[in-house]
Amino acid sequence: MKAAVLVFPGINRERDMARTLKLTSGHEPAMVWHAERELPAGTDLVVIPGGFSYGDYLRCGAIAARSPIMDAVRSFAGKGGLVLGVCNGFQILCEAGLLPGVLMRNSQLRFICRDVFLRVERSDTPFTRGYNAGQVIRVPVAHGEGNYIADGETIARLEGEGRVVFRYSSPDGMIDPNWNHNGAINAIAGILNERGNVLGMMPHPENHVEPALGVTDGRGMFAGLSEALGRAA
Repeated sequence: MKAAVLVFPGINRERDMARTLKLTSGHEPAMVWHAERELPAGTDLVVIPGGFSYGDYLRCGAIAARSPIMDAVRSFAGKGGLVLGVCNGFQILCEAGLLPGVLMRNSQLRFICRDVFLRVERSDTPFTRGYNAGQVIRVPVAHGEGNYIADGETIARLEGEGRVVFRYSSPDGMIDPNWNHNGAINAIAGILNERGNVLGMMPHPENHVEPALGVTDGRGMFAGLSEALGRAA
């Protein structure tokens, strides 16, 4: 699996993501600076990691979405290439028009940093093939603007087309407002684009992949991606 991790000023999870990609695929990812205009030749996965690109000025991800490298990412996605955006990466994907909706301030107007539970809604995507539909996984979040919002028509389309991939849930998989930590509509934690090759999610699966940390629930995503891309090759 040949992955490229984008690096913007203010991003701070790029090394976590790079380490996870190497651990799960055995290959060192390329680190791509935001001012570049092309992705490395042969790239088959682009990852936009979390952090605070450009200090979250204007709107989270708004400036990064207009960086030169994002034109190459749009072209890559348009050709069917896999793109994963985590936390600030999800915000950037929305601001870049690669995913619908927007991430707003958490409903309680406080920064959230804790483990949460996610219900996996589908297991038939390249991003979730390492899980079972209905499985509950535990992964961390760290964000102040993770409240996913979109207009009613967009939400209906996402739900009707099965493009909601992860939802905040209780440990036993119940969708309950008490476990929807940021107030996202329909407890949405991660969505796909229409083609199914671009995923944005707020939680950080890359931080729960090593046994030394006690939880390895995030590993399924990266192991599944590596397997999917390995078979495609």
